Order: sequence, then C-alpha cells, then structure tokens
Amino acid sequence: MKISRFIVNPFGVNTYVMWDPASLEAAIIDPGMIDPDEFKAVDSFIEREHLSPRHLINTHMHLDHIFGNLYIKDRYGLDIKAHKADEFLGKTLSEQTKRFHLPADVTDHGIDIPLNDNDRLYLGKEPIDILCVPGHSPGSIALYCPESGFVITGDALFQGSIGRTDLPKGDYGTLIDSIRRRILTLPPETVILPGHGPETTVGKEISSNPYIN
Repeated sequence: MKISRFIVNPFGVNTYVMWDPASLEAAIIDPGMIDPDEFKAVDSFIEREHLSPRHLINTHMHLDHIFGNLYIKDRYGLDIKAHKADEFLGKTLSEQTKRFHLPADVTDHGIDIPLNDNDRLYLGKEPIDILCVPGHSPGSIALYCPESGFVITGDALFQGSIGRTDLPKGDYGTLIDSIRRRILTLPPETVILPGHGPETTVGKEISSNPYIN
C-alpha cells in the first residue's frame, strides 16, 4: 500500500490518499480540504497517479476532518464511511463551524455506510482493518493496514501526545483504554500516521509518550 499526506485547513489536518499500486484503487481519509487550492491539490494528485477512488473514510467527524466530505462524495461518487456514533457531529457541522468563527460554506451531513469494530475494507487485495478507538469522540476509529505495517489513528494518538477529550462526548479514561488495547497492542514497528503532526511508531509511543506510560 502507498500513502500520501496533504496538510489542509487552518487546523493543520492530515488528509491521506492511500492506494494499492497494483489495482490503483484508492481511499481518501479525512478530507479536510476547505479552499479551492486544497481541493485542486488532491484532485490533481489522484489524476496524475491515475487512481480510482473507492472509499471515503472519516476517522471521526469533528469539523476539521470532514470539511471536504461532500465535495469528495460528489466528485468521485463515494459513500461517506464512518462510525455511527459520530454522525451527530456531521449533522451539526455548520454549528461547529460557527463556533470556531470560520467563514467556510458548509452543509450538515450524515453517514452513508457505518463502520464498526473489526470491519474490513479492501483496496485491491490488501485489507484495511477498522479498530474502534473511542474517547476523543465516541465514534473514533483507526485504520490498520497489517500487510503494509501502518495504522492511521485520526486524533486518538499523536507523536508524544493524545487527542483532546473536552469536546462533546469525549472521555479521557475511554481514550486511554482505547489506545492501550487497540493501538499499543499492534507490532512495535507499526508506523502511526496521526490526524495532525508527524508520523511515529507504536514502539516509540510505548517507550516515550507521557500520556500512556
């Protein structure tokens, strides 16, 4: 599996395009694009690499990770896939945007296809395993690609830090339990690709992350 990162919107979200080089099937993860240049960068990359988008996946539905959902859905004919417990966030996107005083023109929206713990998606023949990691939001998920050795953790776990839990329905104890049970039990060499900031590995976070040691 190959993956490319686009840093988008005022919150510095990592939007990922992940693809199988054999089939060229692709997934767009957390499309947080908010302005024409950001949309163009992702579209141009997909066109240049001759990719065929198959999945639109949200690790969670806080506003900064879903600004571009409807654009990607309409442009590529994709269903919005996320955990049902976060649908209330998508349906209050405009309210969230006003709360942060952002000028973005957004539309509230829900989920088309719910993802649940231990579901499995595919790009070509390579699996993507869905791991529920609630706490930052009630429906946070991680996307684990066991054959390629990486996991996209959304805002659950960062390099040296964890996601905030003071937003609606966040819970610190739940988040710590999720990280310890679902992410830190992966092989230590597994690369962590977070929703913000640089990549890290499971082993590095086990040894040095002050929030989970």
